[in-house]
Amino acid sequence: MLLVVGGQSSHVGKTALAAALIRRLRSWHWTALKITQHGHGGCGNTGETCECAPDPQNPFALTEEYEPNDTDSGRYLAAGAERSFWLRTPGGRLFESADLIRKIVDQSANTIIESNSILDYFDPDLFLAVLDYQCDDFKDSMLRFLDRADACVIVDHGLAEPVWQTIAEGIWEEKPRFSVKPPSYVSAEVVAFVKTKLSPAAHVSR
Repeated sequence: MLLVVGGQSSHVGKTALAAALIRRLRSWHWTALKITQHGHGGCGNTGETCECAPDPQNPFALTEEYEPNDTDSGRYLAAGAERSFWLRTPGGRLFESADLIRKIVDQSANTIIESNSILDYFDPDLFLAVLDYQCDDFKDSMLRFLDRADACVIVDHGLAEPVWQTIAEGIWEEKPRFSVKPPSYVSAEVVAFVKTKLSPAAHVSR
């Protein structure tokens, strides 16, 4: 089974939600994959110049995390993922790693991918969109895929209406919505929704 967690912006809570779901559904034998796209020499996470971009001679770089740590892929292991990967690719070139991603998905009992753009190449069993009412940044990739979200996970900072209320109007309001609060970024309702929407076959005993 494939679960995709996307978000309207960087640092909106995607990693926290994905890690929380892995922790709550640890018996599902998760493989986790974080995808970072880079553009114009800047990191896809921070926009700052960094050294995590793939070598210019290679279309992508994939590393596997082996020990829990403070990195996003390390947080997935700490939450209970059996394997955790970090894929870096230049913006607009994710397609060059699609076959490798498919191999990871096919070889895993259940896979959770943190990305919006992966939806260009995969049709997941469940797609959760993380939205934050107080964040005025809204990625173009989320605008393109919001209509495919099975539910919206709203990060609750106390605002009754989003600062981006007119963005994607008529789409996100019609979706099932679940409110979560930092630092947990998850609720019993979200976990129950995932359990309901994913096939019982997702729980693989070994």
